[in-house]
Amino acid sequence: MAGPDFEVLLKGAMGLDASSLGPSAIARAIAQRQQACQLADVHAYYLRLTSDAAEMQALVEAVVVPETWFFRDREAFVALADIAAGLLLADPMRKLRLLSLPCASGEEPYSMAIALLDAGVDPQRFRIDAADISHVAIDAARRASYGLNSFRNADLEFRDRHFRASGGKWQPSDAVRDCVDFLQGNLFAPGFLPGQGQYDIILCRNVLIYFGADMQAEAIAILLRLLGPDGALFVGPSETGLLPRQKLVSAHWPMAFAFRRQAPKPLGKVTGKFPATPALPAPTPAAAPRRGTGAGSGRASLAGRARAGVGPVIAPAVRGKASGLALGQALADQGRLAEAASACEQHLREDGPTSDAYCLLGLIREAAGDKAAAAVLFRKALYLDPRHAESLAHLALLLERQGDAHGAHLLRKRLRRLDSVEEA
Repeated sequence: MAGPDFEVLLKGAMGLDASSLGPSAIARAIAQRQQACQLADVHAYYLRLTSDAAEMQALVEAVVVPETWFFRDREAFVALADIAAGLLLADPMRKLRLLSLPCASGEEPYSMAIALLDAGVDPQRFRIDAADISHVAIDAARRASYGLNSFRNADLEFRDRHFRASGGKWQPSDAVRDCVDFLQGNLFAPGFLPGQGQYDIILCRNVLIYFGADMQAEAIAILLRLLGPDGALFVGPSETGLLPRQKLVSAHWPMAFAFRRQAPKPLGKVTGKFPATPALPAPTPAAAPRRGTGAGSGRASLAGRARAGVGPVIAPAVRGKASGLALGQALADQGRLAEAASACEQHLREDGPTSDAYCLLGLIREAAGDKAAAAVLFRKALYLDPRHAESLAHLALLLERQGDAHGAHLLRKRLRRLDSVEEA
């Protein structure tokens, strides 16, 4: 006799493709909730799920394990501030509406607010809605009390300016918190965010990968319904290949993974009231350079160019021997994964191995669906630099999705130790 099909229930409840998490992760969540309900028989628990909406929500909470931190993938926030500034300069009467989905425990929407405030945008000219399926996550976001694991950047100057410390935790200032409204909601619920109108910027990162192809298409259709005609949609690096099929085009910000319905008209250099970029955290220091590679890796150089107001680097404009990594980043941002991988591999051949190069190539391989190769590349990055925070974080997520909870846990412990050392 076949057992209860919990995977079908979870797909209906939250769009989840169970294979994206691995069978062990689903089994653990079911066992946890079955024990909490004091039901010895798995069939009895299945019946409870089908008749009790509260218990279904509790299982969803057990399955959802958010992994986030402030200014995760900092290039996205550089691009967000620049796009917002351009929209406001084009229409001085406009008030921007932004959406963070899923918002998890609040680090992303608060990062959005800080990026805009640091870019000089008047808080009266934008509003951020932040939604998540998890009641627990929303409650945590509203409490807004964060430990070391939420701050994984080498440069924490933004924390000094926008947070207050209390008992080993940090809370964002009222100025930051007042920019964000939190709400619990399910992306696939009928009429999700009814009456909210359209958003100028949507961050929906690293969630589409948990859906099967049919639910991905449905989710993207919902996001496009919510996205304004000149708006920008940000996704995760593994999701970039999904959007060109929807006639979206790259916003041409390297490593930001931002897309628009059409290329915006050039406004010229953004100057005056709204600087092009906010004061974002600096990249995590990379390993010592090998075989003559410069200390400024491609990733760090791109971020530095953006913060200096140079603007986005587009693949045809990248020149010179030292530009291979920058070229790989630009091509990856445009969804041209095969070309991006070739550029990274050429960079490794000509300039020697670096943690940043292996990490970027790992992201590209993961985006192309080759998770085994991605894991090998992240491990190579960590061999060169055991403190490479981006590789630790991405490999932990990858192992968790493959069902290796123990391996993911060990990597997160290393991240927390790294945070503790940097904080000291």
